[in-house]
Amino acid sequence: MKTINVSAAVIIRKNPLTQKSEVLATQRGYGDYKDWWEFPGGKIESLESPEDCIVREIREELASDIKPEKIIDVIDYDYPEFHLTMHCILCTPLSSTLELREHENSLWLTKETLRSVKWLPADYLVLNKIEKLL
Repeated sequence: MKTINVSAAVIIRKNPLTQKSEVLATQRGYGDYKDWWEFPGGKIESLESPEDCIVREIREELASDIKPEKIIDVIDYDYPEFHLTMHCILCTPLSSTLELREHENSLWLTKETLRSVKWLPADYLVLNKIEKLL
């Protein structure tokens, strides 16, 4: 089975109006899992660190800058077509705007709303750790 190595951005901000911590979720706009929700990111290229990958991917996908803080989990998950190794990286947003270039939608979710969307199976596995950060 083919293995795909990716980085996923767990971007957490404090909402300026409510002062609640929120994490960014994005909705896929293509493929077998179209309309499912995920943490934005993508494939790690040859000779690229997970942190360098996530900075590049967020610029490409969301036209936004982030600061990778630390890897909070590495998820291994077997999809029917491939094995996924996903480096989940806690990130601080450096810009306040997002431009959805690949996704259908995005939401800032609180601890209370984190499980209100249909997460991709691998992304779902990191929710317990994210709840503790919110």
